Amino acid sequence: MKKEQEIKWLAKPEDHDYPAAFSYLSLIYQKDTANKLVAALKKSSMETFKAKDIFRASSLSLLGISNSHVKRDKMKIKKGIKLSPLLLVRDNTNGKVIIADGYHRLCAAYSFNEDAIIPCKIV
Repeated sequence: MKKEQEIKWLAKPEDHDYPAAFSYLSLIYQKDTANKLVAALKKSSMETFKAKDIFRASSLSLLGISNSHVKRDKMKIKKGIKLSPLLLVRDNTNGKVIIADGYHRLCAAYSFNEDAIIPCKIV
């Protein structure tokens, strides 16, 4: 039986993840709302969810290995380099989860194990 690849995670998101989340969220929300969501993400505590559940809640498709960002994150996993946790926003209006930052990391982790436990901040 093949040993499952361990996916390592940082204890908290990297500082550059928050401006990336703001950039994405400001496409969906007004900038003041996006700022408030990012501020809330910074203050929120870490939680964990299975990769497959995050995908189901987001209604997004899995990106394949041909995507350069997914490929880069898969190489990090293989080398044992820690990934930054995801930043998630609950879209209560549409009953979905928005992946504000970390979509490519999620796709990479899912490709190793759909039941992988993913650390996240969620508001």
